[in-house]
Order: sequence, then C-alpha cells, then structure tokens
Amino acid sequence: MLNFKFVESDGELETVCKGLGREKIIGVDLEADSMHCFKEKICLIQIAGKDEAFLVDPFLINDFAPFVALLENQDMIKIFHGADFDVRSLDREMGCRIENLFDTEIACRFLNVQERGLGALLKEHFGIFVDKRFQKVDWSRRPLKDDMIAYSVGDVANLIELHDRIKERLVKCNRLAWAKEEFEAQASVKYEPNHQLPLFKKFKGAGKMDNRSLAILENLLQVRLDMGAKKDLPLFKIISNQSLLALATHRPKAIETMVSIRALSKKQADMYGHLCQEAISSALALSHGELPSYPKVRLPRKNPQVLQRIDSLKKMRDRLSVSIGMEPGFLINNALISAIAFKNPRTPEAMENMETMRNWQKEAMGDEIIKTLGHCN
Repeated sequence: MLNFKFVESDGELETVCKGLGREKIIGVDLEADSMHCFKEKICLIQIAGKDEAFLVDPFLINDFAPFVALLENQDMIKIFHGADFDVRSLDREMGCRIENLFDTEIACRFLNVQERGLGALLKEHFGIFVDKRFQKVDWSRRPLKDDMIAYSVGDVANLIELHDRIKERLVKCNRLAWAKEEFEAQASVKYEPNHQLPLFKKFKGAGKMDNRSLAILENLLQVRLDMGAKKDLPLFKIISNQSLLALATHRPKAIETMVSIRALSKKQADMYGHLCQEAISSALALSHGELPSYPKVRLPRKNPQVLQRIDSLKKMRDRLSVSIGMEPGFLINNALISAIAFKNPRTPEAMENMETMRNWQKEAMGDEIIKTLGHCN
C-alpha cells in the first residue's frame, strides 16, 4: 500500500497542498455519507501524489482554500474516477471548479471498455481486488477503521499509473482531444439542490400521474422529507419510492390498509402511518382548482419526415458504434438524434452550427450524419 499521512488541521493541509503544488499530476477521490445521513457531506478527501497519499479529514478543517487552489491549478492534472458526484460535492461545499480534470471512467468510454468500475480496472491492470462493501459504509463515523483506511488509500494509490496507461491508449487511437472535451464538460457540472418544490418534479413516474394523485404524492413526499430531516436519515430509509407510489395510487384511508397492500411495513405504519393518513386525506379534500399539475414540456411534433430521419440516424449510429468502437448511447444519445432530425443539417456549415453537439461528435460522425440525412426526404 502507498505510504500515507492523515491531514487533521488547517496548517497541515496548507503544508501538504504546498508540497503537492509542485507535482504535475495528482489523484483525488472523496468519500461521503449519502447512504447514511439526510444531508450528505464529504467525509474524507484522498489525495495521491507520485510517492505518497494524504487522507484529509474535512471535519477537522476550517480553511479549504489551499485544497481549492490545488484543484483550480490549471497546470496540474487532477485524476478522478467517475467524477460526477465529486464535482457536484466540491461545488456544493467549497464552490470550486476542477481545472484540468482527467476522468478515467469517461476516458474508458472512448476506448470501448465495458467494465469501467474502478474495482474492475484495478483488477485488470494491477491484479488488485477491491472490497465493494466499503462503498456503503458510514464514512462520517470516527475513528476510521483500519480496513476503511486501507480501502480509501487504495482508491487513489494507482490513479496516476492508471491515467498513464489509459492516456497512452487514447493517444494511439487519436481520441485524447475527444476525451478532454468531455472532461471539460464534466468539470462544468454544478450542484443542484435535491429538495426544491414541487418535490414530485424529481420523482420518477410522476409525469404519468393524474392531478389528484400528484397532490397525494406531494404531501407524502413532504412527510418523508420532514421525517428524514428530523431523524437525519436518507429518504430511502424512511419510506421507499415504490411505497410512496403505491400509497399515491391506491389512496388507502386506513393505516391497516396501508399494511395489507404492503405499501408500508408494520414498523413503518407505527411510525408514519398517521402522517401518511393525514397527507392522503388532506390531498383528497382539495378542490379541483387547488390540485397541482405536472409541468409539460412542449416538444415539436414529429411528422413522418422527422420520424424517418430519426430512424435512419439511429441505424447509422448503431453501425458506427461498431466500427468506431464506442457504445451507441455515448456516441450519440436519442435526444440528440431527435434534435438533429428536427434541425436537418445537410451541409458542413449547418453541422458546425449544431450547438448541442460536442466537437468530437461532429468530427467522429458529422460526415455520416450529412450523408444519412441526404438519403431522407
């Protein structure tokens, strides 16, 4: 295991970051407590230089400015794996943007690597086996156990060498510039609060519900949110989405019925049954004018010509995904295919003006898109 040190004060963090500032490349990872707490937070920051790793305890740090400066250093490569969660967490808690990000998971997509989890990559490249149970442990608890420490160091210990190997393959197939564009897009992602009203807007399946059921669902979601905050538990540990959907659909008025239809367990019914009962009853009592409605996005009508283009573009994508060696949905997703079908760009100039496309996508398949559309009505 790579040598490591704990960083437990502002002075230590400043010293460590000053030393790391002389590096050209570092590996970074975060551990959080989203599986255990209502309001998730960063619980551990792992940083690896060439010869040593550092475990930063954020609960003991007041001034993160040296670490933020490290992440914003444009002359240093910061390696993350599957950086989406990390980017959003760092934006939420430190308001920083990672400059010169290299995401090994995204890079693997350009190489058509099917098993892209960090554990799978460490096993393939270094013969290291990662215990996945640590992905679900409570990282907010102190002191950290020895096996948790070993896991956290292992997450960053090989990132630099993994980067070197993946980058070499990207260079050989002339896709490094493609990957860098995607890294830049990932680094620009911002944190979005999870609990904005109406709550049902982020509930899967809400768009298909009638207005009365939406009102019930909104009340139930508010009950779950209040209980999660009160007990400091993640929402899925209060009541599952599946249970809320069953309650909103069947609208049981009696607590016993909630149990009998298996929307709530007996334990949940004892704790939250009366609150769910009140939520359902109050929604059922609303007048029609008081009911919420799901915001509809008006999409352009797909006429037969547009539908033909979509079908042709999907066939082109499936063919190119094999020859290029890239998963179809990553090469170009269905939403972008629809946008192209509506815009119908048939010249290089029109293709260049497709702002919704990445430059690497235009380079990889721009000519084929124009050719495909040329055969359509």
